Amino acid sequence: MADREFLEELFEPVGRVELKRMFGGLGAFRDGLMFALVLDDAIYLKSDETTRGRFEAEGCGPFTYAKKTGQSVSLSYWQMPERLMDDAEAFRAWALEAVAVAHRAGSARGPAKKTSPRKRKPPQ
Repeated sequence: MADREFLEELFEPVGRVELKRMFGGLGAFRDGLMFALVLDDAIYLKSDETTRGRFEAEGCGPFTYAKKTGQSVSLSYWQMPERLMDDAEAFRAWALEAVAVAHRAGSARGPAKKTSPRKRKPPQ
């Protein structure tokens, strides 16, 4: 996995990014939403139908993993182009687009469900 200090410096132009351990790697969060996954020295950015073509045009693929059944599962995170590691401005633009995708995905899900419903008092 990439050095944490390096990642903090890389993500600095994106704003307040929090790195959290997950999936044997790190998740990058902004505004409480995960927009990137760092795993095995690769960075995957959140993508959707509006951005997927950019990743495909760069020859990048989605993050996939195998279930215990052997079935391959892909997530909405695509490996970022290697060239972005040497271009801070381009990296920032791609990362901010991934943040926007995370916001769109969060909005599509609607408000978070409460863990326990409030009990109402019966009318008297």
